[in-house]
Amino acid sequence: MTIKTCILKAIHRFLLQILYFERRLEPWFRPQLNYLFRESGVRLVQYLINRLRKNEGLKIAEEKFDPDEEESLNNIIDQMSDQMRGRFKPGGYERGGNTKTHGVVRATVTIHDNLSERCRIGIFADPRSYPAYVRYAGPGPNVPSDIQDVGFLSMAVKVMGVPGQKLMDEEKFTQDFITTSGGPTFVTPNTRENAKLQYWSLVDMTLYYFINPFDSHFLDMAMQSLWNETQYNPLERRYWSCTPYLLGEGQAVMYSFVPKTDVIYRKIPGLPFGKVPFNYLRENMIKTLNEKDVEFDLMIQFQTDPHLMPIEDSSVRWPEKLSPFIPVATVHIPKQQFESEALIEFTKRLKMNPWHCLPEHRPLGNLNRARFRLYRELSNFRQQMNQTTHLEPTGDEKFD
Repeated sequence: MTIKTCILKAIHRFLLQILYFERRLEPWFRPQLNYLFRESGVRLVQYLINRLRKNEGLKIAEEKFDPDEEESLNNIIDQMSDQMRGRFKPGGYERGGNTKTHGVVRATVTIHDNLSERCRIGIFADPRSYPAYVRYAGPGPNVPSDIQDVGFLSMAVKVMGVPGQKLMDEEKFTQDFITTSGGPTFVTPNTRENAKLQYWSLVDMTLYYFINPFDSHFLDMAMQSLWNETQYNPLERRYWSCTPYLLGEGQAVMYSFVPKTDVIYRKIPGLPFGKVPFNYLRENMIKTLNEKDVEFDLMIQFQTDPHLMPIEDSSVRWPEKLSPFIPVATVHIPKQQFESEALIEFTKRLKMNPWHCLPEHRPLGNLNRARFRLYRELSNFRQQMNQTTHLEPTGDEKFD
C-alpha cells in the first residue's frame, strides 16, 4: 500500500467517524432541519442536476440503451463479488446489496377495488388479496452496528400466488417490489457511475466516489444527504423504488410504500454517547409487531414528462407536482413473531429480484436492466458459498 493510499484511507476513516458521531446527535436536531429545509434543499439540488442534463427527446416509457452498459454491468458484478469474498466466509455469506437483514415478516397485499382503468393492469387488475413476505434490511455491503449504517433502509415485498408467465423463469408465481428509504432518487444515476461506486466500496473508501476532485458526484451526495439520516424503526419509514417500471404498454410508474400506522417504538438506547444495541432496529420491529398490526399503502406515480421524469437517469426525482402518487394496494403486516431459527434459515434461501414480475410490470432503465443478471448472479453466488438452495415460497411455510 502506497503512502498516498494510506493517507487517503486515514482521511476516509476520519470522515466516517465524524458521520458516526453526527448520527448519534441527529435525534435532537434532524427532524427540525428536515421540516425547515429538506424540501427546499431537494428542489435546489434537483434544479442544479437538471441544469446539467440534456433533453434526450424520448417518449413516455421509452428506454435508451448505452453501448457500455454490458461493460459496466460486468464491472459491477466482479467488484461486488470481490466485496462479498473479502467480507464474508463460506457458510456466512450475506447479500451483496441490501445486506443486513433486520427482519422478514409475513404480510397480505390487498389490491384496491376503486382503481381507475389505467391502473387496472397486471397484478392490479383485480381487487383481491395475496400472501406476501416483506424483508427489511440495511444497505450494505457490510453488516455494521445499526447506528453506524449509512442512514437508509430497504423494504422488499415478495407477493405470492400471482398467476401468469413471469419475465424471470426461476420463480413462477411471485412478483417482487424492491424499495429504499433513502429518498426518491437512487445513489447513482446509472450503471456507468455505479461501477465507479462499487470500485470505491471495494477498497473501503466509498465516500471518495462522491468527493473525488477529479470525478466528483457532489450533487448526488447532496441529494442523498438530504434523505439519509439516523433510522429508528423500519416499520415507520416511507420507501421508494427510485427506478421506473412499466404499467402496461406505453405507461411508466414509480412505486412507493407509505406507512399508515403510528409506530411508537422509536427509542435508540445509549444515545448520545453510550453503548447502542447492535441490532436496535430489529429490536424495535420486534416490540412493534408484538403489540400491533402495521400497514403501508402501495402507491404508484405515473410518468407524465419524459425529460423531467426520466427513465435512464435515477438521480432525478419525479416531481409530485407533475404527477402525484396514487394508492393502489394495502400491505398489511399482522402481529407476529419473526425470531425463529427456521425463519432465519428460510431467509437465506429467498431471492429478491424486480424481474420476478409479470411482463406488464417490466423494469425500465439501465439500472433495472442490470439488475436482471446482477441480482441473479450474486444471489446464486451467495447461496453456492453457503451451500444452500433457492426456494420459491408459497406463504404456507411453517417456522415453529
